Amino acid sequence: MVYPDTFERKIGFDEVRTQLRGHCQSALGVEYVTDRLTFSDDYAEITERLAQADEFRRFEYECADAYEADFFDVREPLLRIRPERTYMEEADLAALRRSLTTCGQLTALFRADAEESDEGGQAYPALARLAEGVGDFSEIVASISKLLNKYGRIKDTASPQLLTIRHSIEHTSRGISHSLRGIISEAQTAGYIDRDVNPTLRDGRLVIPVSPSAKRKIKGIVHDESATGKTVFIEPQAVVEANNKIRELEAEEKREVIRLLQEQSALIRPHIDEVLHALRFLGAADYLRALTAWAEGFDALVPQVKDRPCIFWTEARHPLLKRSLEQKGQEMVPLDIKLPEDKRILLISGPNAGGKSVCLKTVGLLQYMLQCGMPVPVAEGSQFGIFEHLFIDIGDGQSTDDDLSTYSSHLLCMKQMMKGATPRTLLLIDEFGAGTEPQIGGALAEAILRRFVEKGAYAVVTTHYQNLKRVPEQCPTVVNGAMLYDRAALRPLFRLSVGNPGSSFAIEIARNIGLPEEVIAYAAKLVGENYILSDKYLQDIVRDKMYWENKRRAVHQREKHLDETARRYEEEVSRLSKERKEVMSRAREEAQELLAQSNARIERTIRTIKEAQAEKERTKAARKELEAFKEEVNLVSGKQDEAIARKMAKIQRRQERRRQRGSNGATTDNATGTAGTLSSVLGDEGRTDFVPAPGDWVRIKGQGGTGRVESVSGGRARVTFGIMRTSVSIDRLLPAEAPKEDKTAQTATFLSRETRDAMYEKKLRFKPELDVRGMRADEAVNTVAYFLDDAIQLEYPRVRILHGTGTGALREAIRQYVSSVRAIRSFHDEHVQFGGAGITVVEI
Repeated sequence: MVYPDTFERKIGFDEVRTQLRGHCQSALGVEYVTDRLTFSDDYAEITERLAQADEFRRFEYECADAYEADFFDVREPLLRIRPERTYMEEADLAALRRSLTTCGQLTALFRADAEESDEGGQAYPALARLAEGVGDFSEIVASISKLLNKYGRIKDTASPQLLTIRHSIEHTSRGISHSLRGIISEAQTAGYIDRDVNPTLRDGRLVIPVSPSAKRKIKGIVHDESATGKTVFIEPQAVVEANNKIRELEAEEKREVIRLLQEQSALIRPHIDEVLHALRFLGAADYLRALTAWAEGFDALVPQVKDRPCIFWTEARHPLLKRSLEQKGQEMVPLDIKLPEDKRILLISGPNAGGKSVCLKTVGLLQYMLQCGMPVPVAEGSQFGIFEHLFIDIGDGQSTDDDLSTYSSHLLCMKQMMKGATPRTLLLIDEFGAGTEPQIGGALAEAILRRFVEKGAYAVVTTHYQNLKRVPEQCPTVVNGAMLYDRAALRPLFRLSVGNPGSSFAIEIARNIGLPEEVIAYAAKLVGENYILSDKYLQDIVRDKMYWENKRRAVHQREKHLDETARRYEEEVSRLSKERKEVMSRAREEAQELLAQSNARIERTIRTIKEAQAEKERTKAARKELEAFKEEVNLVSGKQDEAIARKMAKIQRRQERRRQRGSNGATTDNATGTAGTLSSVLGDEGRTDFVPAPGDWVRIKGQGGTGRVESVSGGRARVTFGIMRTSVSIDRLLPAEAPKEDKTAQTATFLSRETRDAMYEKKLRFKPELDVRGMRADEAVNTVAYFLDDAIQLEYPRVRILHGTGTGALREAIRQYVSSVRAIRSFHDEHVQFGGAGITVVEI
């Protein structure tokens, strides 16, 4: 139950319904939105509707191109053919064919089995339940397709008789055209008519336009004349019989077409009720398409739903207000509306135009949308409950017809609310107790509120009355809430804070608007110092809570970021360790295989020499073969060394200089040392005259990479390639030029792209001026510390801190802190024209 009857208009749901109608493609969907989108308090029905909406969103993403979105309303033509010998027109049959084709495609897709489900079952179970009872109309679609072409016209081949008639009409028409062209050519030659005259149609007959002066020179029947009387239309005598024949053939064609349509309608007639049910299914599908499009526009989703009253919403947004602000180029502030488990009534207070009524309407609209089965614009993790009754009292309900004043209309709503309040009722009351004398109005409001508490009803109430703000002290199920206000900037923040009452900020707002100070002082004197102080304490509590809430949120975000960074690094280290093991394992296997091949080749060469009994030619050939194999081994070994060096360097860069290079260098030494040992086994053939010295730049034969010699000992040189160090035989080295220094690469190794982007973004947002007016000393010093840290990091030479003059305490605390920062060169007052002692200029 919802109260009053204007509930949808009061919360704005009528506008949401209008937007949904605009997204529908057919009258079927529009009718569904108008008549079947209704409030429900049945948990099973609500969750089923939400499941359909959620599955259709996924269905549109996965299968949008798998069906034709044709939703035509042909219910009226179907109902017209219930009597015998009636028939549907060609256009209606074409629309029915397209609608039934879409229906068949949707039901097949809804009922399809899930391809990637471990447990099997249907991919869209809720949509499959929606399609239950929808029949198969493939035979009807096939029969219509035999009768109609793709343009919705009856085919010439629909029946042999129709084909004969149309061929006759075409043949006769060509004869008439030929005759008319001959007559027109003769008349043009004789000068009776103009050269650009062509045959035209009048009353379905081909005629020739001529001037009135020449109408008796062409024998025939005058059928018509132009509006000006300057042209008459004559049917020549030679084509009268042919035109009459065409008339007869067209009448025969019409009779045959009607007969075919009657036959087709007779096939459809027994299935009218089934087709009507299918059309209702298409209306639901059209509504779900419209709902999906609407939800995407407002970032709406299906939240968690509990079968009991519950309000725990994160980043709730009023869709209509969001759209209105976007059109003005403004951004909406989302609301966190979270009613604790042990609380039932939320009392919201705060300044005028601070967002109290918007918060109330947001609660009413989103709860009503959910219980209509619609996704709602909230963040993930939000929880909604189910209420049996929704009541609202908002706006001016006065009526001259019903003899109701503003306050009496409010009291009438209160009467209905007290009568219908239950533990599963949600009451929404704006400006509770307003509209009459404040003292008695506040007393009545408190008495009514306590009645709601006794009945266990849920409520969201906005008020300015101080006595209502004290009710939570005696009623444990009632909790205060405040719409936050920036006292320094004198502007509302449109954020809800649950736990403390809010201040109306009447004095501050009046002073900001510009009321005379003596008027404000007199008003403050009337209410008394205690009231002013209590209001000030409320403001301080709200401000402190907002400050520490921001701190808590910032700490939480940093912890979350650190946890994510640590997780990424752990995964990267694990992956790099695995890659390192794989690289070294492959290197060992290849080295062992290479060594085995070398040993086998050496043994084979020795055996060949022995068998040849030191024959000079055979020995020389064996040595050449061994030398060729040696060169091949050196080349392969060199390529492997370079590949391993590149791989290990890549691993080192990914670890971001966090691991020692020695272990990788030692491991690489083992891999390359195998090739060096092999080179010494094979002999000293192929050595060049080049003898490297420490500090020389060299490269390995067959490779392009250059390295620097660190030491030379016993025919081997220790060479550094980039960050890799290896031992290489001297005869494999060739002199090389020193590489050019790549400063860009060094920079890229030192700072990651993410870090540079973050610093650039931070520099764009940073402003070299900080305003701490209105803050307490400790709060201001903390803010200045963060501000100076950013300025130093971004290398700003000078910044300005606005602290005002006042008593000078805030200025002294800030300067005392600034003097303790080692990176600060000096600080001084701003020039008197630009603020003087109220601004401190800091030189960094």
